[in-house]
Amino acid sequence: MSLVKLSIKGISYSQTQNGAYALILNEVDGERKLPIVIGAFEAQAIAIALEKEIKPPRPLTHDLFKSFADRFDIVVKQVIIHKLVDGVFYSSIICERDKIEEIIDARTSDAIALALRFQAPIFTYKNILDKAGIYLNNPNETEVEDDGVLSTPETFGLDSTDIDSSESYSKLSLSELHSSLEAAVQDEDYEKAARIRDEISKRES
Repeated sequence: MSLVKLSIKGISYSQTQNGAYALILNEVDGERKLPIVIGAFEAQAIAIALEKEIKPPRPLTHDLFKSFADRFDIVVKQVIIHKLVDGVFYSSIICERDKIEEIIDARTSDAIALALRFQAPIFTYKNILDKAGIYLNNPNETEVEDDGVLSTPETFGLDSTDIDSSESYSKLSLSELHSSLEAAVQDEDYEKAARIRDEISKRES
């Protein structure tokens, strides 16, 4: 079976499953997307790895694993999403130490959170993408799989209940926004930090 390389498109709040997010993966050499439902904590772990400006004051679980692996010369070479059963994706982390390769079973959300931290490529098999991949012709349209896991793509942590708080950031000065961003990071409120960062980026662009 041939492997297909994937990249991360983003994280979308799932309107069909309360408290769930859809991690959206892109087919690198194609047009298909692979949405995978993950929980809020898993979404946060991936979002933090994607947001280079947001540095947690203390290491989170995946950051601790990265530090541990670095200390003992363990390298994550790649992640493979190798199986799809009853809507659940199964993944393997391919590691190497002293030129010895090991394959470790992992939840897909954990595997991808680690792949980001190790800058390791993400793959799936063609038959899985054929089965679960979808096309997003218009990024502003709502696309739904048969089991309804993917909703309208939005900024991580921002759904319809957050509109008022987002609008309030537009009333703050840049210096106040930077102070709020630092405070949010210190409080480990990464969803709030992401919204503030988006407002800063909009002002400075």
